[in-house]
Amino acid sequence: MYTTPYHTRDLSNISFLITGGAGFIGSNIVEYLLKYGAKKVRVLDNFSTGYKKNIKPFLANPAFELIEGDIRDIEVCRHAVNGIDCVSHQAALGSVPRSINDPVTTNDVNISGFLNILLASKDEGIKYFVYAASSSTYGDHPSLPKVEDKIGNPLSPYAVTKYVNELYASVFSRTYNFHTIGLRYFNVFGPRQNPSGAYAAVIPLFINAAAKKEIVTINGDGQTSRDFTFIENVVQANIKALLIEPKNHEVINIAVGERTTLNQLWKYICNLNNVDIEPNYQQERRGDVKHSLANIQKAESLINYKPQISIKKGLEISVVWYAQQ
Repeated sequence: MYTTPYHTRDLSNISFLITGGAGFIGSNIVEYLLKYGAKKVRVLDNFSTGYKKNIKPFLANPAFELIEGDIRDIEVCRHAVNGIDCVSHQAALGSVPRSINDPVTTNDVNISGFLNILLASKDEGIKYFVYAASSSTYGDHPSLPKVEDKIGNPLSPYAVTKYVNELYASVFSRTYNFHTIGLRYFNVFGPRQNPSGAYAAVIPLFINAAAKKEIVTINGDGQTSRDFTFIENVVQANIKALLIEPKNHEVINIAVGERTTLNQLWKYICNLNNVDIEPNYQQERRGDVKHSLANIQKAESLINYKPQISIKKGLEISVVWYAQQ
């Protein structure tokens, strides 16, 4: 991947910190930065949801550095940002069901941890700080497509934590003149996303099941829809957002701008695996939003974001990648 560069600045004199850099999204950002010659790419990860295998290909690269530590420790965060130019904050506990089962840990990591890295970065004088926000912030607001300034009530503890991140970032911008950019991700998928475990995302679950010719469970009637976004589009957004200097706190949608139902998704994946399997339908999950679709005009305007990979192309790439694991 990443045959097309998404940056115009020379990266050879820029040092980056990627929190959660051993995770799915973080490790893909690391891969891009090392491929295009960043001066330093430092990863901070405690491996609670990230994996050492995700960063194994980078260990021999002299520009790569690993700090094994927890964002809930402010001193670890201060150490991690020392000497860094750009921070991409990806570390978090994802998953709506996980947050419902354990709201306290989700709060500790996603709110206290976020505040620690935000404060450490502000104190260090970091100029470029980008963080992973979430489309879950839109909550029960009914309008489609989702526009950044129209949100509803959060529907899960996870959504609460991601909204609080935005509030803290906004306060830091107004109070300390420390300006950041939040990227509201819409259902990211692609290589390195974990296909197993209690909180696995739907696309790797579906790909894994189709490859094994197994029946999948769909919560609800299958008409739930999402703006599924391939990882390369998200990497593009991070790179572009990291290399512009914001004048205020900004939040932007990162998606493709297309809606796909779970029934359509399962059909696409079955076709790629040459199988035809009827799913098993069960009741809808608590805390799930029924429909999600992004308006990406602000991202296009602010950071020149232009999604390159459609859902169908992204699924083709992903199916091949998982088959090789």
